[in-house]
Amino acid sequence: MKNIHLDKIKAALFGVATGDALGVPVEFKSRQSIAMNPVKEMSGYGTYNLAPGTWSDDSSMTFCLAESLSKGYDLQHIADTFAAWAYNGYWTPRGVVFDIGIGTSQALWRVKQGLKPELCGGTDEGDNGNGSLMRILPLLFYIKDRDIAERYRIIREVSSITHAHIRSVNACFYYLEFARRILLGEKLPDIYHGLKEEISAFFATQNMPERELNVLSRLLQDNIYERKIGVIRSNGYVISTLEASIWCLLTSSGFEATVLNAVNLGEDTDTTGAVTGGLAALYYGLEAIPERWINALARKEDIEKLSGQFFCFLAGK
Repeated sequence: MKNIHLDKIKAALFGVATGDALGVPVEFKSRQSIAMNPVKEMSGYGTYNLAPGTWSDDSSMTFCLAESLSKGYDLQHIADTFAAWAYNGYWTPRGVVFDIGIGTSQALWRVKQGLKPELCGGTDEGDNGNGSLMRILPLLFYIKDRDIAERYRIIREVSSITHAHIRSVNACFYYLEFARRILLGEKLPDIYHGLKEEISAFFATQNMPERELNVLSRLLQDNIYERKIGVIRSNGYVISTLEASIWCLLTSSGFEATVLNAVNLGEDTDTTGAVTGGLAALYYGLEAIPERWINALARKEDIEKLSGQFFCFLAGK
């Protein structure tokens, strides 16, 4: 799997941004409220009164990570790039930071104070918002050919810049393992069931606490695709976001339907859309993202350029 195509990187970045931008105008709205006027197209204004195609912190931090990785793996540089976004508006869609999670904000303040990046993220059980999951996808392309223990170690480092609790790390790990199998060409049901065995076996070697295994039971033991929509949560809790994204992938068909279903779950709509959109675009392909949605995105040309830079680094050009 050493070779990677430019379109895969574009799919990941544009998939995240598209899902994110679809969700921004309805963020914080309840599922019931959105059901009265479901999201069907790229729109604007709404929650933040911003123009259509505006993406949020999810995409900003995703692009920061991709840009930093295009220069090599340097945890301090990644953290500093995140801080440049939070404090200087770097990689914002329109020059202003309009959405930042509490945990992420606190962690990036620690980065600015000079604390080692791997020690900046919150470590309490209450520090398990979805702020590292939402921006982790570019790391896939850097770690995909390493062994599983090394993949986990690097994921833990990068998550810990903002979210260091083992639960957030495990959620990022599951997500990137799912994405990795997409790159290998596996079908969604095969990925889901294959990961039950692979991740459970790996966690056994890590002496993973029983409590953390139980938290992931819907993904590692259950058949989440058999669950009704009423039990799928879409708030800012990292496990809710992860479960919602996998549920949408397994119960929908095609990029457009998958991402719209994610956004229409309500509440943390931009992040659920971004996390789902990244995987859906990898699976269905760049060409599956409606061109009208891509064309509406803020800084489309900059995302294209970033994709090329990242690809050139990975390809050794």
